[in-house]
Amino acid sequence: MSLKATKILKNTPSIIASAAVGGKMENEGPMGDYFDKINDDPYFSAETFEQGECQIQKQAVLHALNKAQLQSEDIDVLFGGDLLNQCTGTTYGVRDFLMPFLGLYGACSTMAEGLLMSSVFVDGGYADIAMAVTSSHFCTAERQYRFPLNYGGQRTPTSQWTATAGGALVVSACKNPPYVRACTIGKIVDMGVKDANNMGAAMAPAAFSTISEFFADTGMSPDDFDFIVTGDLGKVGSRILCELFDREGIDIRDRHKDCGLMIYDFDEQDIHAGGSGCGCAGSMLCGYFIPQLRAGAIRNILFAATGALMSPTINQQGESIPSISHLLWISHESGND
Repeated sequence: MSLKATKILKNTPSIIASAAVGGKMENEGPMGDYFDKINDDPYFSAETFEQGECQIQKQAVLHALNKAQLQSEDIDVLFGGDLLNQCTGTTYGVRDFLMPFLGLYGACSTMAEGLLMSSVFVDGGYADIAMAVTSSHFCTAERQYRFPLNYGGQRTPTSQWTATAGGALVVSACKNPPYVRACTIGKIVDMGVKDANNMGAAMAPAAFSTISEFFADTGMSPDDFDFIVTGDLGKVGSRILCELFDREGIDIRDRHKDCGLMIYDFDEQDIHAGGSGCGCAGSMLCGYFIPQLRAGAIRNILFAATGALMSPTINQQGESIPSISHLLWISHESGND
């Protein structure tokens, strides 16, 4: 069933396993216990940071497969992406698995995009078992989007800390919670923000657009959900999102959770406006929210990861930062009983 941008999934596919991988910084934050694998070495025993990010992807996939008691040949399609040029963190990270592969680029929204595609493929009968994986790495993102670490550039108060983390999950038609009950495909939203150190301001309108679209399409409201989870808006973007809903007479503050505000300790860690990166929302969904939904401790969430679809080159040419947000309704109940 389709309601404009929102797709109601008639067969409500299950997320049968998920895994989160992190680094030293992530382990020292308040969510450290929710990672399946922690690596204290930022190189992940590789020779470069980029090669290390490939290991994040590989570890996340292996942990998710192990939890699902599956082998790589059991997977019909793997959706994956990251922040690096040509998504090389994913390509080189998963190449040895020899799974049918579709690469994605949604920037920090990639976990939502990957779960959306996996769910639609399984729901439509195009795959029996699908996977989604994503990652980010502080050092690789700094080199690509800003400056190499040895440049020693000063970070602005609105800047966010790219998580050295990743997440992977497995989706199938198996009837066990949690279930993906609906998804909303986001539209590109560009409000003219040009500051690459203020991603929260660029992405918040995209999150507002997609979440609002879901409510308009379904007739549901924030009261129908335990949490409305956004990906990596941080302090600035979260405030803007709540203010945008305030203008519509809707207060989401009691239900809003942002992965960029969850993953680090603002008092003990120097992360400025919060966490960011594909691995931030990916690891929080896979490590924290999915297990809570499976256990029934949380019953219903909207997961709306956000991404800034920018290129450093075109941004330096004076262009603004287009953003996107894709949304999933994930529930402990299938709705088909």
